[in-house]
Amino acid sequence: MRDYDAATAFLGEWGRFQRLVFFLLSASIIPNGFNGMSVVFLAGTPEHRCVVPRGANLSGEWRNASIPLELRGGQEVPSRCRRYRLAALANFSALGLRPGSDVELEALELEPCLDGWEYSRDVYRSTIVTEWNLVCEDDWKTPLTTSLFFVGVLIGSFISGQLSDRFGRKNILFLTMAVQTGFSFLQIFSTNWEMFTVLFLIVGMGQISNYVVAFILGTEILGKSVRILFSTLGVCIFFAIGYMLLPLFAYFIRDWRMLLLALTVPGLFCIPLWWIIPESPRWLISQGRYKEAEAIIQKAAKMNGIPAPAVLFDTAEDRDAASYPSLGRICHLTVTLKFWLKISSQVEVLVRIKMQDSKPQQQQKAILLDLFRTRNIATITIMSLLLWFFTSVGYFGLSLSTPDWHGNAYVNCFLSAVIEVPAYVIAWLLLRSLPRRYSVSGTLFLGGSVVLFIQLVPAELNVLSVGLVMLGKFGITAAFSMLYVYSVELYPTLVRNMAVGATSTASRLGSIIAPYFVYLGAYDRFLPYILMGSLTVLIGILTLFLPESYGNPLPESFEQMLKVKWCKSQKADPGQAQG
Repeated sequence: MRDYDAATAFLGEWGRFQRLVFFLLSASIIPNGFNGMSVVFLAGTPEHRCVVPRGANLSGEWRNASIPLELRGGQEVPSRCRRYRLAALANFSALGLRPGSDVELEALELEPCLDGWEYSRDVYRSTIVTEWNLVCEDDWKTPLTTSLFFVGVLIGSFISGQLSDRFGRKNILFLTMAVQTGFSFLQIFSTNWEMFTVLFLIVGMGQISNYVVAFILGTEILGKSVRILFSTLGVCIFFAIGYMLLPLFAYFIRDWRMLLLALTVPGLFCIPLWWIIPESPRWLISQGRYKEAEAIIQKAAKMNGIPAPAVLFDTAEDRDAASYPSLGRICHLTVTLKFWLKISSQVEVLVRIKMQDSKPQQQQKAILLDLFRTRNIATITIMSLLLWFFTSVGYFGLSLSTPDWHGNAYVNCFLSAVIEVPAYVIAWLLLRSLPRRYSVSGTLFLGGSVVLFIQLVPAELNVLSVGLVMLGKFGITAAFSMLYVYSVELYPTLVRNMAVGATSTASRLGSIIAPYFVYLGAYDRFLPYILMGSLTVLIGILTLFLPESYGNPLPESFEQMLKVKWCKSQKADPGQAQG
C-alpha cells in the first residue's frame, strides 16, 4: 500500500493551505466551548423565597415576619420553600397581635409556596429555573437537565464517527454544527421544561459530534508534525477560548433566552466555511473517489505555491487505501474519551499503533469479556473504570459548581476555564518525563485533597477558598488529560480499542452523574466537595496499585501485560497462558 503521507509530502507541513485548514477547523470548535457549560448560567438558581400576595390582609409587620428563618451555611436566612400559613397570620394581624411578642412564631403552622416564588435579580435576570419554577419540590429537574445533555454527548460520541465514515467528514461536520446551532436556537422558543430538555439533549449530540468530526478532519488533512500542533493549540486553546467567552456573554446578557440567542450567532459565521474547508482526501480515496482527492491536493499545492506531480495516486496501487479511515476512526475513539481531551503527542502514538494493528495478520476478534479473561486484566479493567468514572465526576462536578463558589459566579466560571490551559501543559510535560502512575496519582491527590479541605477555610477568606477550588480543578484536569495515554499503554493490542471504549463510557457515565453531586449542595454547602474530594483522593491512592507503563514497550498479548502491584509476586494466572 502506498503511504498517503509520503505521496503528499511535497505539500510541506505548514504552508498557506495547512494554516488555513488549521485555523478554520480550530475556530469551528469555539462554539463547543459555549455549549459545553452554558447550563451553568441557563439553569442558574438565584436566591428565592415564597411570594406573599399583595391581597393578603397582613400588616407590614406580619408581612415581614411571614417567611420563617432557617439555618443555612451557618447563618439564619429566610426559608426558600416554606412560609407561615397566611390565613392564621391574617387573623393575628386583624386582632392587632404582634409577631414575636404576642405570638410565638416557631409554634405556627407552615405551608408551601402556594402563590409561587420571588427571585433575587442580583446575579440572574432570568433563567429556566425562574421561568418554570424549578425549585423546592421541582429542584431535581435542574440536575436532570444537565445529565440529559451529557446523555446526548454519550449518544453523539457513539454515532459521529460512524456517520463520518459513511457520509464523509465535511458533510457530517457541517450537519452536526447545524444541529448544535439550530437546536440551540429552537431552545429559545421552549414553552416548558420538557421541551427545553429534549432539545438540550439533541444539542449535546451535535456538540460532541461536531468536535469529533472536526478533530478527525484536521488529523487526516494535516501533516504529522502539524497534527500535534492542531491537537494541542487548535483543539485545547480554541475550546478554552469558547469556554472563557461564555461567562463574558452571560455577564452582559442575563436573560436566558437572549443569552441562548447570542450563543447561537457564532455558529452562523461557520456557514461560509463550507466553501473553504475541503473534504478529507483520505476519506475520498477510501471511497474510490481519486479524482476529487487529487483535485483537493492540486488546489492545496497551488495555494502553497508548489508544483504538484501530474499523477498523485495510481488507482490500481491505491486500492488498499480503504484502510485510511482507520486513522479517522482512531481519532474518533480518541476524542470521545473526553470532549475536550487534547494531549496530541499521545494521539500520534495511538494513531501509529492503530495503523500497525490494522494489518491483516492482526485482525483477531475481541469481545468485551476479554477485558476480564484473567484476574490481572480484570483487576486493571475494574480499577481503570473506577479511575475514569470518578475523575470525570470530579472534573464536571467542579466545572458545574462555579456559581456555588465564593464570590462572583461569572469570574469563577472564567477562572475555571483559564485554569485548564496550564493544566494541559503540565500534563503534557509530566507525560514526557515522569512515570504515569505517580503523575496521575499525584495530580489526583493534589486536586482531591485541596477540594476536601475547603470546608476548613474560614468563611471570611473567600479568595483563599476560590483559590483552593481552582487548584483542585487544575489537579483533576491534569489527571483527566493523562488518563487516556495511561489506559492505552496498559492493554494488549487485541483489546486496546475495546478497553479505551469501555473507559470512555465510564467517563461519560461520570459526567451524567456529576450534576447530582452538585445538587447535594442544596442540603449542605460543603457536601459535594467532601464527596468529590474524598473519592478523588481514594482513586489517587488506587492508581498507585496499577502497573507502571512508562518506558515499557506496549503489550501485544495478554502474557506481556504488566501486573498490578499486589500481583507482581504471584504466579501468572492460568488463563494467561491461553492469551
